[in-house]
Parts: sequence; structure tokens; C-alpha cells
Amino acid sequence: MNGSYADFVRAETRLQAPPLVPEIRLHLAARATDLWEATEAKLEEKGLPPPYWAFAWPGGRALARYILDNPATARGLAVLDFAAGCGIAAIAAALAGAQSVTASEIDDFALAALDLNCIANGVSVGRHAGDVVALAPAPAWGLILAGDVFYEKPMSERIWPWLKARHAAGARVLVADPGRAYLPGSGLNEIARYDVPTDLDLEDRTIRTTRVLEIA
Repeated sequence: MNGSYADFVRAETRLQAPPLVPEIRLHLAARATDLWEATEAKLEEKGLPPPYWAFAWPGGRALARYILDNPATARGLAVLDFAAGCGIAAIAAALAGAQSVTASEIDDFALAALDLNCIANGVSVGRHAGDVVALAPAPAWGLILAGDVFYEKPMSERIWPWLKARHAAGARVLVADPGRAYLPGSGLNEIARYDVPTDLDLEDRTIRTTRVLEIA
């Protein structure tokens, strides 16, 4: 764990249980704008991407809730939490008895937050730092979790074929989406839905109905 990043996460967040998933405690920020400004100041760089890692987004919470309520989904499997952010879905899979869990992230702050969140919940999760989509050949995961990943067109166009290819190779792929614009219109079956409390600092409403979907 990079000490500088970890120290920043500790200083700018508070350990708390997010709504819908009280079993899991995470280092989360109170306000997106304040943390965004603090991150840019620390790195002395403007125009950075939002600090996605410091919030438990609706998709991640819905996946975590589904896994904790249905632990057989992850038990005994090699699990990938794609674009893991704070790692809530990865932690849920570990708590459910997964054989192994890997969280993929490209953000150093996210990786530091993930490590701290795993410590807070007493679980072990592996990390893949970088573009997991570029791995060739891809590892043989039994379960892939993708929470709230269809919010931008370029990303969606890149990862949707990759997720379908992983499904074709034998992985079960679960996607959780709270109504983002670029969710594919076909090829997904709904298996659960949750009304996830959200913050107006991040969303345009206080509840996001979030569906857990499986690639068919």
C-alpha cells in the first residue's frame, strides 16, 4: 500500500457503513466537491477525473447486497470486481466465501482505499492495477462483477464486448446499473432490483432504482 495515498484517504474520508449494505464499512467522503478539490491540490493538477473511489455508488451497493443475500453466487469462485472503486462488491464476494477475489482499478487512490477498506472488513482481496481489459489471455474468472460502469459511451463501447467475451469463455457476469445512459439495450436479464439511497451531491435524485442484471 502506498503510504502517501493511504494517508490521504484516511485524512479525507470517514469509516462508515453505506445505506443498503450495513454489513460493510468503507472509507467514504462526505462531499464530492471538497474531495475533488483536495485531490487536485495534492497532485497539483487540474481537470482530474472525479474521485469515484470515495463513494459507494448505487451499482456497487446493489451488487454487494445481492451477493450478501445470495452468497452461493460467489462462494468457491474466482471473482473479478471490474472497475472496483471503493471495492464494496469485491469485499462482499470475499465475505460470501469466494475462493479468490481480484479488484481491478486504474486509480492509485482507489487502490489505496481498497486496501484500507479490506482491512476494515477483515478480508483479503487481490488487486490488479491497470487495464484489466488488455490482459491476454484473460484469467479464467468464474464470476465477474461490474457495478455502474455504463456511464460514458467510449468506456461502454470498449467493455461491453469484453464482458460478453468473458461470458462466452465461461464466466458468469453480473452488471448492476442505476439507469445510466449507455447500458446495452439487449443481452441482459434482470435478476434483482433495489431502491438505493443516493446523495444529491452526486446524483439528481435521492433514490436510484438499481437493477442487477446477468449477461444472457
